[in-house]
Formats: sequence, structure tokens, C-alpha cells
Amino acid sequence: MRSNCPFFNVLRTMGAVAVLASVAGTVSVSVAAAPQVRSIKSSPSRKAPQNKLTREMIGEAQQRLFELGYWVGEPDGKWGGASRQGLIAFQKVEGRPLTGKLTASEIQALNDANRPSPLERGSAHIEVDLKRQVLFVVDAEGIVSRILPVSTGSGKMFTLENYTQPAVTPTGRFHVYRKVAGWRESPLGLLYYPNYIVGGIAIHGNPAVPVEPASHGCIRIPMFAAGPLSEMMPIGTEVIVHDAGEITFSASHSVRQPQTQSRR
Repeated sequence: MRSNCPFFNVLRTMGAVAVLASVAGTVSVSVAAAPQVRSIKSSPSRKAPQNKLTREMIGEAQQRLFELGYWVGEPDGKWGGASRQGLIAFQKVEGRPLTGKLTASEIQALNDANRPSPLERGSAHIEVDLKRQVLFVVDAEGIVSRILPVSTGSGKMFTLENYTQPAVTPTGRFHVYRKVAGWRESPLGLLYYPNYIVGGIAIHGNPAVPVEPASHGCIRIPMFAAGPLSEMMPIGTEVIVHDAGEITFSASHSVRQPQTQSRR
């Protein structure tokens, strides 16, 4: 716990608000060793303008998110889309209000937090947590190296080719059996860098990744991470989809499973 950091004393006085800008970045294709975690600190000689976070403070918050495993891009002091999605993933994991806004209380929570643990260890794989609506990239050491927010099946009924069915993302142990680079058009819409894990269910980029389940069954991820994540997931990559640790459908699926209609 580092709640006595002078940086947070400044923030409590200010009543900070979020600053929005654009952030971009990619990550290594391989899952690397976790960086050392440090506290966010500010220079004692510099004070933030009242009711505003400095660029230095935002950059330190971005660095802290990265150190905890959240996918935010390069810390540049600009609060953009990738930073917001990274904070939303953090808020989902920690059970905090899903605002995507960087505030004094969020920075305090970042400073107090630890890197989350995976459901399983033993080999590199992907985990999708339906309850918390997050995706973990787990490396061979059992460390959660990257974390993304996701939006999965809404549970609502939809009709495709005269067949009505619920929009459900199944739990289970799957493997990537088909990949498409770039965009793919499906009967339910466009998918960006889809990685198919069972039938028409894929992990793919989408411009709309709301904080709640909203898809037809696919696992939506933010656009900026779709290409790099796809590179991390070669054919045969294990994907564990669970609901608060529960895997109700545990049958193994072949990497050569035939393709069905894509969802979205």
C-alpha cells in the first residue's frame, strides 16, 4: 500500500478530472516478462493546476496501468481511447464503477492494486472471463501479461437465416482453428482480425465495445489491439472461456473444426 505518496495528497486537494486525447500503441507479439511495479509519484517542485491533472500525472497513471498488465500503449501523458479502455478493464477487474475516467480515486486504486492472477497456469493461453467481461493473455510463466475489456453475447434472441437463437458466448476450452487478417464480412456485420474458436464464434476487433455484453456471441475487443492480439494467437492457441471460474462446457474442440456462420 502506498497511499501516503505525496502525489495523491496533491490529487486529493485538486479534485482532478479526466483529460481526453488520442493514444496509440502496440505490444510485443510474444508474452514478455512482467515489468517491475512502482508507485505513481510527482515532482515536489511542480504542482498541478487546480481541478486538472498534469500530463506528467496522466503519463504516470498510464505507466502504472501498463505495469499491472493493462493494454494501454505508450505512456505519453495523453488520455485517449487506448488509455480509457485500459482503465475500463482495470475497473472491471477491481469491481469499480465503469467510467473510463481518470480521477484521484482511480489513481489511488491503481497505486493500491496488484496484477490479477489467471484462472489457470502451466502454458501460454488466452482466458475470457464472461462475468467480469475481460480477456487475459497468460504467458508460459503463468503471468497475466496483457488485459483487455471485452463485450460478449448479450443473451438476447436474434434471427439469422430464419433461425432464431440466443446471443450466447459458450464457456469451454477451445482452440483457434481459423484466422483472417484484416476485415471479414459476415451475415451479422464486419469482423476485424477474427480468430475463430468454435463454430462462428470469434475473438475480433470491433469499433463498439460497450462495458456490458452486447454481441451476438463473438468476443469483441478494442480495435487498436485486434491486430497485435491476433499475432499472439497462432492456430491451435488454447482459449478458455469461463463464467466466474465456471466452465460448464468443457469438450475439447479440434483446430480443424468446420466453419459455420460468423457471428459478431
